[in-house]
Amino acid sequence: MYDYLIIGAGLFGSVFAHEARSKGKSVLLIDRREHIGGNCYSERRDGIDVHKYGPHIFHTSDERIWKFMNQFTEFNNFVLRPKVKHRNRMYSFPINLMTLHQVWGVNTPDEAMRKLETVRVPRENPSNLEDWILSQVGPEIYDIFIRGYTTKQWMRDPKDLPASIIKRLPIRMTFDDNYFNDTYQGIPKEGYTNIFNNMLNGCEIALGENYFSNREKWNSMAKRVVYTGKIDEFFDYKFGDLEYRSLRFEEEKREGDFQGNAIVNYGDASVPYTRITEHKHFTPERLDKLKSTIYTKEYPIAWDRSATPYYPIGDEKNTEIYRKYKEVAELESNVLFGGRLAEYKYYDMHQVVGSALQKSRRELV
Repeated sequence: MYDYLIIGAGLFGSVFAHEARSKGKSVLLIDRREHIGGNCYSERRDGIDVHKYGPHIFHTSDERIWKFMNQFTEFNNFVLRPKVKHRNRMYSFPINLMTLHQVWGVNTPDEAMRKLETVRVPRENPSNLEDWILSQVGPEIYDIFIRGYTTKQWMRDPKDLPASIIKRLPIRMTFDDNYFNDTYQGIPKEGYTNIFNNMLNGCEIALGENYFSNREKWNSMAKRVVYTGKIDEFFDYKFGDLEYRSLRFEEEKREGDFQGNAIVNYGDASVPYTRITEHKHFTPERLDKLKSTIYTKEYPIAWDRSATPYYPIGDEKNTEIYRKYKEVAELESNVLFGGRLAEYKYYDMHQVVGSALQKSRRELV
């Protein structure tokens, strides 16, 4: 009998498995997919590391998490500087002084602040996404960068989304166009899957296995369960379905360079995809050796139970449903819940790693 059965070979499950193994515990890791790595999974083709489930940039200001991840890979010095295309014009993004210069012609922080003061839409205690961003940058910036993209991405009116989603977006009065404010940032030089291969060295893994197809059998194989899947599925949807943003990816290949940047967002509501990722730009140190390119268009799709969950929709309705699941989860004495799906949180990668380290160290004392 194993000490731990871990459901899901994504980031939380893999970090926990590594920590358990380092403490001498036996683990069995299972995943319904045919590969490890969850949504971080990458494939190397023609010298290009393709992010199969959307772009992943590792970033953190926590030195402890950065050092932990550097045990398993060497990161390059990639910095995310996405662009936005709207009505056939390209803009710097996230919103910074160059963006405001491109839209309004302002040249200094003082000019930008004075302009913003004239366009901001006063909102008392803005709680939804639209009200919050209008209170910060006004309607023109909102229309170019936020309205169309957000409506497509979440398949909801921005008025019906929580402000917390957009508060993740930096707004700067300098020419700094680095998307993240973190101290450490990069892409693994050998791809994300290599991290998981190294992290899970020595662990027993069963792929293509659905925990729910024979729950009793899997539970009988271990003393304790670590569950990283959808929390509503674990409890047979007894309080209703939690909603997620799901995606469809359309991959293309061509010679040369397609867009000259890793990520370009498409702000027009009439364009069906939200962004295009050109994967070779994540490893600029290899660019001169790559004659072809692979790029991926990202399309939102309607959510149902059969779709792949990516981002939890943390609106009031779903938050209340999750609260009920969390209450019953806390009564499951033999199950540890963790990760974006099991905790229904819009975690970034470093936050998943931090949560897994914290919970594993508390568990493995």
